Amino acid sequence: MKNLIYILFGCILSVIWYGCQKDNHATDFKNFLDGHEIVYTGAVGTTIIQPGNLEVALKWKASTDPTIVKYVVYYNNKADSQVVKIAGKTDTVRTVIKGLSEYTYSFTIFSYDAKGNKSIPTEVNNVKVYGPVYTSKLLNRGYDAVNPYVLNNDGSVLLNFITPDTINIKTIIKYTNVAGVASTVTLLPANNSITLPSFKVGSAIQYQSSYIPEKGAIDTFTVASFSTFPKVYSYVQCDKSLFKELHLPNDAGAYESGTSISKLWDGSVGPQDYPNIFHSDGSQKLPHCITFDMGKLYDNLGRIEETGRKEGVNDKYHNPLDFQVWGTADITNAATTLLSSDPGWEAEAKAKGWVLLKECLRTDDGQAPTKFDLTSTTSVRYIRIRVMKVYSGNDSYSNMSELTFWNKQ
Repeated sequence: MKNLIYILFGCILSVIWYGCQKDNHATDFKNFLDGHEIVYTGAVGTTIIQPGNLEVALKWKASTDPTIVKYVVYYNNKADSQVVKIAGKTDTVRTVIKGLSEYTYSFTIFSYDAKGNKSIPTEVNNVKVYGPVYTSKLLNRGYDAVNPYVLNNDGSVLLNFITPDTINIKTIIKYTNVAGVASTVTLLPANNSITLPSFKVGSAIQYQSSYIPEKGAIDTFTVASFSTFPKVYSYVQCDKSLFKELHLPNDAGAYESGTSISKLWDGSVGPQDYPNIFHSDGSQKLPHCITFDMGKLYDNLGRIEETGRKEGVNDKYHNPLDFQVWGTADITNAATTLLSSDPGWEAEAKAKGWVLLKECLRTDDGQAPTKFDLTSTTSVRYIRIRVMKVYSGNDSYSNMSELTFWNKQ
């Protein structure tokens, strides 16, 4: 009995001792916190990134914690920071951090109350900041190289561009109107063409495009310099009254006098029938050439229209489907010694001063008037037409109704 009393008394002492020890630990924890409890303010939620030019905007939904008085954004490994103070209730918090480098950043955002208590951190990583390196890689919007423009009868011109990148914002176009006044229009990314009213033909057109690096960006980046649009010309028909026949060695002759080369500029409209055509005499196998003098020097020969012979009901005539247009400014020493069918003829022609202005290919029967744009790199007065292939498949004859030329100015 006496032992039992001792045991119970010992247990009571142990409980008292343990309780005292627990109180001492609690006191130590409070001492460690300097007598204060840890209080966390409401944390920042999802953050929207809006990149800019050596700057970035960060936007987030404001916390519902009414005690918050400011947010602090840290970056550069917390070496730099930006304070965003708030007053009263707000739905969204936004700040723009300026003076950054063109780099990829990480940001840490805390909210604070008036007592200095802060939230758990919100990390915003892989934030791209753009600058001069990005700008240097931008290119002005491309134009339609196949059909860059259409010159209208009312004096306006339609410019054609290709579809831009999705980040294209606009393209500024500078030009001179017919009164000589500098003018500007803006091409939006949704449009692939734009009209310049009252355009001064032959004057320069320049254009400059602007972009954003990402959707939602706060800054627009503009290409460093303007690009020059292809020059817009008017086409003035060459004076056929000045054209003259010119026969060089090995040229194809006429089938008969009534089908001479001069029939090609007699002003006939549409495909003609025999004898109101040029008909070769068959003395030269294809390819064969004819030559003539346009009567004056043209500094920018830009276009040819060729019309074939009108076909009969059961006839396939010798309309060219493949022919070359050659030009030169001076006929002196321009005669070639080789036949036009010789593989070395082109090299000799170039050595004699002839320039290939265009190889014209047709996919029809060769009858209808068909225009081809010429690539003129030199002034031209004398023309050689080298017929390569005809619709009939014949290897000796060629027929044409009319040739018309235009100079660009």
